[in-house]
Amino acid sequence: MPERLGAEVSESYGDTTIDVAPGRWIELLTYARDDLGCAFFDWLTGVDDPPDGFLVVAHVYNQAAGRRLLLRTRVPREDPHLPSAVGVYRGANWHERETYEMFGVIFDDHPHLVPLLLPDGFEGHPLRKDFVLAARVAKAWPGAKEPGESGHGAPSRRKTLPPGVPADWGPPDA
Repeated sequence: MPERLGAEVSESYGDTTIDVAPGRWIELLTYARDDLGCAFFDWLTGVDDPPDGFLVVAHVYNQAAGRRLLLRTRVPREDPHLPSAVGVYRGANWHERETYEMFGVIFDDHPHLVPLLLPDGFEGHPLRKDFVLAARVAKAWPGAKEPGESGHGAPSRRKTLPPGVPADWGPPDA
């Protein structure tokens, strides 16, 4: 079946990983549940993989056989859309909402894709690698940790305000 899906199967540290194109995501999840007996949905998350896009990773488990599977697909950064897995695994609901909020991956046909963890009005996706941390604006790091912080080279990233942080927030030199 993985061949029919155009899947790439690999083994690492005793676990099986199956990679598919985004268009085959739901088909892979259904195959894992129905044909491989992976009825237990453990978790789903995103991985920022610049510059191309995001990996969406799901971990499922066959309790009778004691077999774990890692299922992955890659969505492009410019248009991070993926069909929702909630129709296959109801437990994916919360995980997709978190991945949407933290990485900006949009799960099409999700029953209630709204923010879950961050405060109202929060701008940006904090688990993306290009997200500027507010702590870097509020308090300077000791020592030269980044290019430009030692007074040599490129300008420091500390002077960049993260999305949603008011201009007057933080120390006066920020």
